[in-house]
Amino acid sequence: FMREKMPHTLLQMLLRGSNAVGYQNYPDNVLKAFIDKSAANGVDVFRIFDSLNWIEQMEKSIRYVRDTGKIAEGTMCYTGDILDKNETKYTLAYYENLAKQLVDAGSQIIGIKDMAGLLKPKAAFELVGALKQKVDVPIHLHTHDTTGNGVSTYVAATKAGVDIVDTAMSSLSGTTSQPSMGSFYYALEEDARQPKLEMENVEKINQYWQGVKPFYQAFMNGMTSPQTDIYQTGMPGGQYSNLQQQAKALGIDDFELVKQTYRDVNELLGDIIKVTPSSKVVGDFAIFMIQNNLTKDNILTRGQQLDFPESVVDFFYGDLGQPYGGFPDKLQKVVLKDKKPITVRPGSLAKPVDFAKMEQELIEKIKRKPTAEEVLSYILYPDVFMGYEENTKRFGSMGVLDTTTFYQGMRPGETVRVKFRPGRSSIFRLDSISDADEDGNRSLFFSVNGQNLQIVIHDKSKEAKVNAIPKAEPTNPNHIGATLSGSVLNVLVKKDQVVKKGEPLVVTEAMKMETTIKAPFDGKVTHIYVKDGDVLASQDLLLELEPVK
Repeated sequence: FMREKMPHTLLQMLLRGSNAVGYQNYPDNVLKAFIDKSAANGVDVFRIFDSLNWIEQMEKSIRYVRDTGKIAEGTMCYTGDILDKNETKYTLAYYENLAKQLVDAGSQIIGIKDMAGLLKPKAAFELVGALKQKVDVPIHLHTHDTTGNGVSTYVAATKAGVDIVDTAMSSLSGTTSQPSMGSFYYALEEDARQPKLEMENVEKINQYWQGVKPFYQAFMNGMTSPQTDIYQTGMPGGQYSNLQQQAKALGIDDFELVKQTYRDVNELLGDIIKVTPSSKVVGDFAIFMIQNNLTKDNILTRGQQLDFPESVVDFFYGDLGQPYGGFPDKLQKVVLKDKKPITVRPGSLAKPVDFAKMEQELIEKIKRKPTAEEVLSYILYPDVFMGYEENTKRFGSMGVLDTTTFYQGMRPGETVRVKFRPGRSSIFRLDSISDADEDGNRSLFFSVNGQNLQIVIHDKSKEAKVNAIPKAEPTNPNHIGATLSGSVLNVLVKKDQVVKKGEPLVVTEAMKMETTIKAPFDGKVTHIYVKDGDVLASQDLLLELEPVK
């Protein structure tokens, strides 16, 4: 659709190297198939990055993009501060070397991804200037304006010769978004490199987005000013708001504590690059530490008895690749327990996907022949795709609803017109909603094109969401408790089952943070207190395990 409406404009997408557009490593044939299909559907530029700046995770993607004839933009994620004389890890020489490696791998553009807004104006001048000397390809700078210096950073980069920068319309710019296009334009007044823009048209487009923005107020994070503490935490702009909501949902209202713990975790990890999905590891780890009263001083001892979130385990296992400078050995052993880490590119260990088999599997599930895009979606996001398919079958296309109705629903007495296709529309009026009965059911009275109708729906908010689950006794080694507030995703064992040390017992989930609770010793399951779907508080008793010899 976008290619049809914008035939002469380059379309770009972000690609997480071997993670494609997901949070895991995919087999190489899946990576190639996704890139081939994206290129065929109109993507012109692939901005390829790795969350740890590990070249091995990007090489395959760069090659596959080049094979399609499209543009491969090898991207370096910026962290640290090249202006800091005490910086010994992420120095200017580090980024110069990384840029040369990306060009050698086939990159036609070098991207600088400043996801946290850490790149200060003088640092931008130094970095862009150095890269222009070291590599003979265009330099593209992307920053979030979380720290408030975005326009100044772009102006400095422009003076140093940057070729491309990312901006946003003024009404949608600033804070965790990109710097303002209009502000950047006027900041370069009388400069030979001022962009050639028709500002009257820019302002007209901006007025449109000013009208759209209020519809999405419920999804905004409330940030209205620069957050200069990001220079200390290094937290990416996109994560800043997400982690705030995640913490609140888990009952953690002190976001200052979250930010401080985030810094502590980054220090424990040896100061890693923080961008999706590695930033999620740091965020999950920070939440986990707060809920389990862990600190930098006690984690190596207390962590021996705890099962860490899946994302943290996967990181230390090497599933995201190898961080620059390596893993902290002692902490890695505490997190992995007896699990041996890998040191090679994870995708090289993955078996190729049988696309014909996956297509047949999907046909059996959805009872029709899927498109190539649907097969790929199912491979990349099996649960998400099936959820989408089931909801579409049940409710039809949600795209016909206006934004306010889709996100907020209808209020009693409200009337909306729904246009299904050219020449066909219906008028819906919601008259009233009854109180919930003892089973949690409500009656909705409404009309469609003047015809009165009534339907009964089950109000899930009326269900008892928290069962009376006893607490695990900290001094009782037989009690297996929840390490986080959240819910039970899957109980993997049965009563009287004998399990080995390290065998998975229960999978819990908290705001997309999965944790697999494993047996701390060989034992027999004597009692199970939870079932799939139960809501948990931290330290709720999941099951009892009796030691066996």
